[in-house]
Amino acid sequence: MNSDNNLNNNTGSSPKDEPVFVVIGKFRRPHGIRGEIVMTVLTDFPELVKPGQRIFAGEQHKPYTINSIRWHGDDMLVSLIELPDRTAVEIFRNIMVYMKAEDVPELPKGDFYIHQLVGMEVITDQGLTLGRLKEIIVTGANDVYLVEPAEGKDILIPAIDQVVLDINQEERKILVHIISGLLDI
Repeated sequence: MNSDNNLNNNTGSSPKDEPVFVVIGKFRRPHGIRGEIVMTVLTDFPELVKPGQRIFAGEQHKPYTINSIRWHGDDMLVSLIELPDRTAVEIFRNIMVYMKAEDVPELPKGDFYIHQLVGMEVITDQGLTLGRLKEIIVTGANDVYLVEPAEGKDILIPAIDQVVLDINQEERKILVHIISGLLDI
């Protein structure tokens, strides 16, 4: 199962009629004197970051339009139409960068973005409700689902085929099989 590990879990749901935002990067610091900002890319779709694209900076999701981009090692150097020089972009140090979820491409059937999964109810194949998916932790081997139960400590569920049996997006439920030793319940 593939999930875009670069989306902000705090924006998984929104009040009615408000956009859902997904993380695409993090502005680190200004670069040079022409208003470029070093951005660490935090999306599996860096091709979405292109001139003319509308992005949103910080927790307030302030809108900006990308003027230009160029790669700088593993990072991008981004300039914004609204902020033409180094002095203007000084405000962007360690600020998260978002796009509207509606602007990201649709994934193949069976693949999901994190913001689509967070908040789903997690139920075992024995009918036991474990709680709600709070966060997806990306590890080297496989993702791990952090499930928040109604009471007690958070539960860690490996996102592997033997454990995650089904994800029903319409019902907002994840069906899991608890293998021996996974839970102390």
